[in-house]
Amino acid sequence: MYRIGFDVGGTFTDFTALETGTGKAIHFKTSSTPHDPSEAIETGLRHYVEELGVAPEAFEFVGHGTTVATNMVIERRGVPTGLITTKGARDVLEIGRQTRPHLYDYAITKPEPLVERYMALEVTERLNADGDVLEPLNEGELRAAAETLRDAGAEAVAICFLHAYRDGRHERRAAEIVCEVLPNAYVSISSEVLPEFREFERFSTTVINAYVGPRMDRYLERFLQRLADIGIESAPRTIHSNGGLMSVDAVRSFPVRTCLSGPAAGVVGAAKVAGVSGYPNIVTYDVGGTSTDVSLVEEGRPAFTTSRLVADYPVRCPMLDINVIGAGGGSIAALDDAGALKVGPRSAGAYPGPVAYGQGGTEPTTTDANLVLGRLASDTLLSGRMQVDTEAARAAIENKIAKPLGLSVEEAALGILRIAVANMGRAIRAVSTEKGHRLQDFALFAYGGAGPLHAAAVAVETGMKTVIVPAQPGTMCARGILLSDVGFDFVRTGVSTASPDRWPEIGTAFREMLEQGNAWLENEGVPEDRRAMLYVVDARYDGQNHEVQVALDGPEAGYDTFLDGFRAAHRQEYGYDIEDRAVEIVNLRLSVKGASAASAETGYSAQEGDPVIGSRQVYFDGGWYETSLYERARLPVGPYVEGPAIVQEMSSTTIVEPGQRLRVDASGTMIIEV
Repeated sequence: MYRIGFDVGGTFTDFTALETGTGKAIHFKTSSTPHDPSEAIETGLRHYVEELGVAPEAFEFVGHGTTVATNMVIERRGVPTGLITTKGARDVLEIGRQTRPHLYDYAITKPEPLVERYMALEVTERLNADGDVLEPLNEGELRAAAETLRDAGAEAVAICFLHAYRDGRHERRAAEIVCEVLPNAYVSISSEVLPEFREFERFSTTVINAYVGPRMDRYLERFLQRLADIGIESAPRTIHSNGGLMSVDAVRSFPVRTCLSGPAAGVVGAAKVAGVSGYPNIVTYDVGGTSTDVSLVEEGRPAFTTSRLVADYPVRCPMLDINVIGAGGGSIAALDDAGALKVGPRSAGAYPGPVAYGQGGTEPTTTDANLVLGRLASDTLLSGRMQVDTEAARAAIENKIAKPLGLSVEEAALGILRIAVANMGRAIRAVSTEKGHRLQDFALFAYGGAGPLHAAAVAVETGMKTVIVPAQPGTMCARGILLSDVGFDFVRTGVSTASPDRWPEIGTAFREMLEQGNAWLENEGVPEDRRAMLYVVDARYDGQNHEVQVALDGPEAGYDTFLDGFRAAHRQEYGYDIEDRAVEIVNLRLSVKGASAASAETGYSAQEGDPVIGSRQVYFDGGWYETSLYERARLPVGPYVEGPAIVQEMSSTTIVEPGQRLRVDASGTMIIEV
């Protein structure tokens, strides 16, 4: 039997299949198909079935990572969406936080709301902050609003009433009426999507959920049909932004929770693989064709956040704290208006791709620069299955970068890489140094197709001393899906002052949420012996506007334990605490998990044969070096490989720079000492 995971990226779709009896991994990559991501998924699955002879019924687990929802928001390809809200709250999305995206640059503007104003309608109803009804829902106005949206061509409707996070009765009734008037519309209500206070974030998240819902549903239908056509009967699970897995039905209800689907899988897998190698503190560094994703893992636990921007729209839901920048193998190098060299965030993507791919690309990219400098070769990508034209890459860099700047082609190519590395270094500092962590205490865990290619230079840029490169790093996100747990997050808002007298109410609320969590796990088919719960309190000092998160052992945790944990978390986040200031509890969170059946521990034995498979000239800072080429699968455990060196495998290429050295540990993971 096999467990298979696949991650749909902007350039490649990655696959990892694990044979459950032996733990043997089979990796595969194919070009993504942005017009229909499920097409690339079918291509990869048919490779396993038709070329490798895996029977369709042998797939006992199918895991799926996707960027479909994110791309729809970025490209504004959702459906016409309406908003029904409380009278007086029509312009919440337009007003936002009344802040400008950039303080001094007036050319940078806020994105247009996903709901046009004529489709944002008000009805009479009102709850107070305790959830008590001040004005009942006017069902006549609600029905008239639904008819107006129907006539305007709305395919999705978001229902967001004031204080619905305390009681969703009005929203639920409104949804029933909307479904009567628009039986084919996709309806999202904020009390289910995000039952938290702060109207702007709640409205924005619910609207995005509705905006992408219909197209996500159609994508899932095509995806499921392709699985059925192949003969795969196992029900797929999709990874969502907090690193957990959920069923297709859950994705249909909450597509907004998949906005960091693929990157989250990589972080989960990286944390587990690094733990096996004895590195609990890492910065994950995932470089694909379009973006670089970085995140911090401390003591084996990934960092979480509750909000982020997706294409400049606020999304609030529990998710891994991943910083994403536009820097990858397809990042375009160009001269700006002042004649200075700039790399990214524009990307050549899968099509047309870098110039060297020969698919119509004309603008040089970081991949083209690596080819020109000898760090990649024509037989490197996908073990030679993808042919590249190095001379075309050289000509593009010469004509568009080198000549205008008066540089040699090599200097221009190295400049492209230096700028890309500097951009990546800033992203890493944003999740570490800027949050009070010493980078010297962390190892850089490099994966993605281009991560190991740049990791050694990024480690030097950031002052990190160790680089970790897992087996088949280009498919790490797909492998991470196999290592991820089934999971979901529940939240309850109730702003109150923390005190010993009121603390028992917190335990009672957590026990009620635990009933919800167990019911959800039961529905997902998770047995009791594989369930785990994480209890978190969002709290702040009286007078503050934002919270820190405090983890608790369970509903029975004491008040003093909470208070000590809050002060420690506040010191970590802000550098101080205020012992005589009252503390407010804002949200209670419960994260439920169903443990994965897969293990990150794998045995490793080198294949027979000389690991040195040749050498070539490679350009590093200072000139050309004769550099040995190694086949990763033949590298034995223990002995050091001295840099400069290049280690090749199907999904990625690892660079060891002059003065660095590399070893392979017992699990087959490569460790580079900088």
